[in-house]
Amino acid sequence: MHPNPAFRQTPAEANLAFARSRGFATLAVNAAAGPLLSHIPFLLADDGASVELHLVRSNPIVPLIATPQPAVLSVTGPEGYISPDWYGLPDQVPTWNYVAVHLRGRLELSPEAALRPLLDRLSDHFEALLLPKTPWTSAKMSPGSMERMMRMIVPCRLIVEDVQGTWKFGQNKPEAARLGAADGLEAAALSPEAATLATLMRNA
Repeated sequence: MHPNPAFRQTPAEANLAFARSRGFATLAVNAAAGPLLSHIPFLLADDGASVELHLVRSNPIVPLIATPQPAVLSVTGPEGYISPDWYGLPDQVPTWNYVAVHLRGRLELSPEAALRPLLDRLSDHFEALLLPKTPWTSAKMSPGSMERMMRMIVPCRLIVEDVQGTWKFGQNKPEAARLGAADGLEAAALSPEAATLATLMRNA
């Protein structure tokens, strides 16, 4: 997380809402040889107290969490390079604006019986975003197919103990400079989310 307090003022509720809306994160767990990372979809509980996810059974994180382990979910959002020329001020340097939320806590295995309901909730959640498409459900699978695939994955849960967010939009700059950078970012269109980031910068 960026240490500048100007970028750390977002309430926990907004950080959780952002994480929930993204639904995809990088999971980090320490191991003897160094950090292990996995990129995973997830479901965040309504109260923000826990995260449900699943991992491939062969993932090296899985044997580690036979005993619950400290872990971090890093949820990132719109990001983009900011040219100092866009500020309209002297003596500026390049930077990067972005949104990132970290959910820190204790990762543990869930009971095997939790897997099928978790997978159904995951698909229900993301399929609902595709309406008016008729949602896919696991009932469309051939008999036995879902069960065979489920044998390759395990359900997990992160008990959330801390929520931290960085919303870096140039809040430490004069308003005119921040708005100029937003205009430059949107005009350059270096990424598909540049316009979204520019809007967040204007509203900061």
